[in-house]
Amino acid sequence: MREFQSCVLELTSKVPKGKVTTYREIARAMGKPRAYRAVANALRNNPYPIKVPCHRVVRSNGEVGGYDGSCTSGTRKKAKILAAEGIKIENLKVFMPEHMFRF
Repeated sequence: MREFQSCVLELTSKVPKGKVTTYREIARAMGKPRAYRAVANALRNNPYPIKVPCHRVVRSNGEVGGYDGSCTSGTRKKAKILAAEGIKIENLKVFMPEHMFRF
C-alpha cells in the first residue's frame, strides 16, 4: 500500500459514527488541498471497509457520492448506511452543518 493511501485510510478511520467528512477535507488535512480526487481514488480501493468507514466521506456539496464501485445503486446503499448511523439525508444529500467532521 502506498504512503498516500495509508494516510487517507488513517484519517478516514477517525471519522466517528454520526458524522461525515469530505474528500476535500481529508486532502486539506494531509496538506494537499487539491488532491481530493486522489483521496477519492484511494478510498475506492479501501482494503478495510469495516475498519475504515469510507462511506462517511461525501462530496463537498453534501452529495453522498458513489460507493462500492457503483453509481446509482451504490449511492442509494451509501445513503441508507449513513441514515442508519443517524445522519440526516434528503435527496441523496447530507445536511452538512449538523454532521460535518473536521480534522
